[in-house]
Amino acid sequence: MDLKVGIVGFGLRASLWKHAHKPGEGSEVTVICDRSERGRADAAAKIPTATVTADLTVLLNSGIDAVLVLTPDNQHASVAVETLKAGIPTFCEKPLDVSLSAADLILQTAYETGTRLYVGHNMRHMPVVVQMRRLIEEGTIGEVKAIWCRHFVGNGGDYYFKDWHAERANTTGLLLQKGAHDIDVIHWLAGGYTKRVSAIGALAVYGDVASRRDNSDRRMEDWFSLENWPPTDQTDLNPAIDVEDISMMQMILDNGVLASYQQCMFTPDYWRNYTVIGTRGRIENFGDGPGGSIHVWTTRTETGLSEPDAKIEILEGDGGHGGADPLLIAEFLSFARSGGATQTNPIAAREAVAAGILATESLRSDGSAREIPSLAPELLEYFNAGQPSRATNRSRKNT
Repeated sequence: MDLKVGIVGFGLRASLWKHAHKPGEGSEVTVICDRSERGRADAAAKIPTATVTADLTVLLNSGIDAVLVLTPDNQHASVAVETLKAGIPTFCEKPLDVSLSAADLILQTAYETGTRLYVGHNMRHMPVVVQMRRLIEEGTIGEVKAIWCRHFVGNGGDYYFKDWHAERANTTGLLLQKGAHDIDVIHWLAGGYTKRVSAIGALAVYGDVASRRDNSDRRMEDWFSLENWPPTDQTDLNPAIDVEDISMMQMILDNGVLASYQQCMFTPDYWRNYTVIGTRGRIENFGDGPGGSIHVWTTRTETGLSEPDAKIEILEGDGGHGGADPLLIAEFLSFARSGGATQTNPIAAREAVAAGILATESLRSDGSAREIPSLAPELLEYFNAGQPSRATNRSRKNT
């Protein structure tokens, strides 16, 4: 029997519906909730068989078996807490929320209700990341000691500075909103979580662009163009901009690994570069999708640039984000139905949020180090054990 799936928020990540709506193949989107008239209209056009509503209560009482929370980031907790309390296995898009208290509330609610929680860190399914992790697990470069990530966000002006992303109230900052992906990948490749973080950053370019417009009547596809170049010539930026467009953070992980993450929102190219250095070599990706490759150095060479010992082609995936999106939704739906181990982890999602938030605090003050607050031991035990079934007084049972 198909799982009945609900969606809350039919906006930027609404494309995930394609992987959840497969009537006769295991799952069907039966109800969609969105507060905006345009979101509801889009939902009705895409999935005419689904109930479309602006009332979350209608969705909560619809008898669904799972739900995707795809709202803007600062609304994740307000929705996910309600779906978890209703006993509905919940997919929460990353980041968990824009404050640490809200993120921790989601975990606490999942723990108290026993309702299954899954967080949408799709990069754990991206071929380039999976392949690099496999090389590390195979011992190719020995014990990991350092990870550097440079993120060139070539579409930054169009993606993040023309709508709600440009305001701290909605995102906290782009080290969190955008960087949560890469912080989680760094943690995953390193096998540890950040315990201390510091950062610097600035609104170096987009704050000086005079052309501003309220774009609430439009969406990103309405204004996106590669012709919006150079960044200083961008037009129709959000009326309020108070997030950084260039940031650099340093991390000390709980297992001793040192890491850094650099993010620039006004580069001409758009890709991520990870360098992982171990006790027996290093790996580095050139390109992060099909056509790119992972280079491996395990032999000592003379001074100067040397050819890698191996070049590994980055695999191609079918679907969004290098094939990660369909794998992400498939894993969530399996987890919602049967439980079990998953490639994503709510603890890891929370730790990425914590590192991004504390780094943002650091860069907006004097750049000094911040300590990451620890989670309660019972939450760590519960989520690290894969959210085992427990006797609770939740309103639904996840069987």
